[in-house]
Amino acid sequence: MLPLRYLRYWQITSVVILSLVLAAALMPAVWFWGDMNSGMAWFKGVDKWLHGLTFTVLSLWFAGLYQRQSYWRVAIGLLVFGLGIEFCQRMVGYRTADWLDVSSDIVGIVVGFAIAINGMGGWSLRVERHIAESRT
Repeated sequence: MLPLRYLRYWQITSVVILSLVLAAALMPAVWFWGDMNSGMAWFKGVDKWLHGLTFTVLSLWFAGLYQRQSYWRVAIGLLVFGLGIEFCQRMVGYRTADWLDVSSDIVGIVVGFAIAINGMGGWSLRVERHIAESRT
């Protein structure tokens, strides 16, 4: 991890974020979209886009907390998390596992780390620096 002053807060926030993503992934889809004739159901690929967007955001989040040479480890961890989500969805009767969801997760991870490598990585250090400057 990066040498962060508020490391414990970043770690707790990371666990909360991952827990919320897992909880959202395991909630019945009808809670979000209603029946298939209303809500976002008109957009057939919405689930894949949400997986990609979620994993882009997760990649950017963790790219802000880890050094660039650790990105590949974080990427593998996020992939395992995505596979775990699909496994859990398979275990509940009201969700289904889908390999295309994992593909969308991978695309999101690649996009997120590509953005991080091009300037967004290490953002948490900049946030902490801003907090320190605002306190003086």
